[in-house]
Amino acid sequence: EFVFSGQVLGEIGRFFSVLATVTFGGAYAVLAYMAQEAVSGFGWLSAAEMADALGLAETTPGPLILVTEFVGFLAAARDGAGVPDLVMGAAGAAVTLWATFVPCFLWVFAGAPYIEQLHAMPRLKSALDAITAAVVGVILNLSIWFALQVTFSDVARQEFGPLRPLVPDVTTLDWRVPVLTLVAGLLMLRLHKGIPLTLAVCALLGLLLAQV
Repeated sequence: EFVFSGQVLGEIGRFFSVLATVTFGGAYAVLAYMAQEAVSGFGWLSAAEMADALGLAETTPGPLILVTEFVGFLAAARDGAGVPDLVMGAAGAAVTLWATFVPCFLWVFAGAPYIEQLHAMPRLKSALDAITAAVVGVILNLSIWFALQVTFSDVARQEFGPLRPLVPDVTTLDWRVPVLTLVAGLLMLRLHKGIPLTLAVCALLGLLLAQV
């Protein structure tokens, strides 16, 4: 007889419901907060696994819900308390799906009748423009976080007064990552090749470099 561990499912439900309620700016704004909390805060998965989740999600449309379910699945499967990993993981993914979508739909139903009125308010429009600008910074933060985690094996948060930046150990540099970045940059920015060709070339090069 299996007994579900309610603690981890409760943590998953609370985390993703808060995430869906208070984050603005689309999928990548949500991912910035989720990635760091899931890895550093809860310890549900490693930074490398979080990068795998994002890479997996980018292979299809709709990256947000795929990444959140991936995180919820692993978090629950690794704390099954005697329950089979697949069963517990499926429960975690289901809770994640529910907790992510319900607050979003509540926001839509509550705000939809007033969208036109909100756009007509200059002060509120300025506030929304400021949020848009802030979202760009959040996405940049996500890009830097992923870049550091993928490029270096050891990245730690250091204290510098009120600042707590991520500082990598340069001796743990994976040289293959800058090589792939340089190739992708040359193909897209210098040679003006499309994304499909760039992805194909980098994927093939990545497979070759993985054998080194």
